[in-house]
Amino acid sequence: MTDGLNGLGAWGGVPGRLRPGHGLVLLQGGQAFFPALVAAMDAARQVVHLETYIFQFSGAALAVAEALERAARRGVHVRLVIDGVGSPHVPAEWRRRFVAAGVHWRHYAPLGRLGLLIPSRWRRLHRKLCVVDGVIGFCGGINIIDDQDDVVLGHLAVPRLDFSLQVSGPIVREMASTMEQLWWRLQAVRKARQREFVAAWEALRVSLPVGDFSGLADMPGDASTPPGARPPVAVDGASAALLLRDNISHRGDIERAYLKAIGEARHEIVIANAYFIPGRRLRRALIMAAARGVRVRLLLQGRYEHFLQYHAARPVYARLVRAGIEILEYVPSALHAKVAVIDRRWATVGSTNLDPLSLLLAREANVMTTDRRFAERLHDCLDDILTHSGRLIDAASLASRPWRQRVLDRLAFGIMRAVLFVTGHRY
Repeated sequence: MTDGLNGLGAWGGVPGRLRPGHGLVLLQGGQAFFPALVAAMDAARQVVHLETYIFQFSGAALAVAEALERAARRGVHVRLVIDGVGSPHVPAEWRRRFVAAGVHWRHYAPLGRLGLLIPSRWRRLHRKLCVVDGVIGFCGGINIIDDQDDVVLGHLAVPRLDFSLQVSGPIVREMASTMEQLWWRLQAVRKARQREFVAAWEALRVSLPVGDFSGLADMPGDASTPPGARPPVAVDGASAALLLRDNISHRGDIERAYLKAIGEARHEIVIANAYFIPGRRLRRALIMAAARGVRVRLLLQGRYEHFLQYHAARPVYARLVRAGIEILEYVPSALHAKVAVIDRRWATVGSTNLDPLSLLLAREANVMTTDRRFAERLHDCLDDILTHSGRLIDAASLASRPWRQRVLDRLAFGIMRAVLFVTGHRY
């Protein structure tokens, strides 16, 4: 289990193992995700546990903060973990409100005076997980921030493209387990005390009433679907697995899952990923797939956000395009999605970018499924976006970029590799 702790085995199985019997609801954007999350929190009777990289206390995201406050005031045990880089400051008003309501919250790895000068502090909490009463879970790429707000780009005229997944079934307990372990690490509590708490809580949990979550999967859709949004994809009885990435026992689980699925692809690979700088193994897997006749389509971020992420990606783009891989940049707004579909039979939704930060340093979480119904519907959604909202990047356009831009590309790629070398990673 994550971080090598052993005191939480009763909470669930081994992450990464496919299990049957899941309900999956794909939620596109905060306009679908936030109402589903708030509805689950408002139905909670025991525990609401939320982890996020960014929590902005403004716009549509305020509804989530208010739902946490309401839950705590009616006696629900509410836990919130926010990354110390993603949102280093919680407004004073909300600090007071959380304390008054009884919301327990922590910052993950605050930077301190030296900030990111210490390499170990590059390891961030990037996963976006929520579990309510051990029954309903959420996993995806959507931060708690309004769809039209961006911490780098400012106001977005068109909502950003992102996805989250509402889950019911066995892996929800695995989500609860990994979140519980992290919470106790942040509390700096000894393992013996942790095991005692978990045993007591498990006994209490069985005796407590569970919130009424019936109808949550049906809630988004038809009349309740926000204007302009696609009705959510919902399936039941799906086989699914929780994939984790941490710095202890799940260092390469998510990357290995991608490599296996890409290696087995026979027809088509569709990946939508915000920050795409894959390492040698992933690049080689994609190039080999294209060489054996698999159609590979990548929907990537078209907006300039950060020097390294933007420029270091361009040399990789050129290599992939030469191999026959289709790269399209998302045009209407910012892209923040981290989803993929392979052969319409394998799909993943989560927080993991295919870049060094996600694959080598951050805590991440994805849900993987082999349910064909879900994979086909997610494929159709991505295909529509690629067709109508993607701008094709070809070899000629990459080669014709001004020489100054190409110099910056090589510089950024070199800096990225040097930084990774300092941290002891090869990429």
